[in-house]
Amino acid sequence: MSRPGEELLSQALAGDTAAFGALVRSHQRAVYSLALRMLSDPQQAEDLAQEVFLRLYRNLSSVGSVAHLSFWLRKVTLNGAIDRLRRERRYQAVPLEQAEDISGDTADTDPLLERRLRSLLRQLAPAPRAVLLLRYQEDLDPTEIARTLGMSINTVKSHLKRSLALLRERIGEIA
Repeated sequence: MSRPGEELLSQALAGDTAAFGALVRSHQRAVYSLALRMLSDPQQAEDLAQEVFLRLYRNLSSVGSVAHLSFWLRKVTLNGAIDRLRRERRYQAVPLEQAEDISGDTADTDPLLERRLRSLLRQLAPAPRAVLLLRYQEDLDPTEIARTLGMSINTVKSHLKRSLALLRERIGEIA
């Protein structure tokens, strides 16, 4: 017997618009949340989520399973957010090469520190920001991140190492 998600996908592929709507509802929170974390703008995140689901509707036949659907939605959302950020230059890019490898203690869950960390995260270039979000908020391992973003595993590890060092350094400046 197939799982409910597989059944919905199968029905949507057969042209059932109610099933497609149910698929959208079951994934809309995750897509919007990822878009919002990347873009830091609720309206832009909502617009991007709508674009993602429109693309899904147009490309539904290329989705083979519910697992592939989740991967596809995450990838399209991140790529859309990265493209928007690059077009709008809504970040203060800091070359990762300038970051030093700084080790330090992890931060306590201080609300002011969390706010500062979110602000610093927005200053990262889109690709390193996406890597950090996928690693620490989506809990993906570097191999899954590389596959999702179409990067080499070494590039993912490099983004993680340099971005974390840069964030540690910047947080240390305010402490």
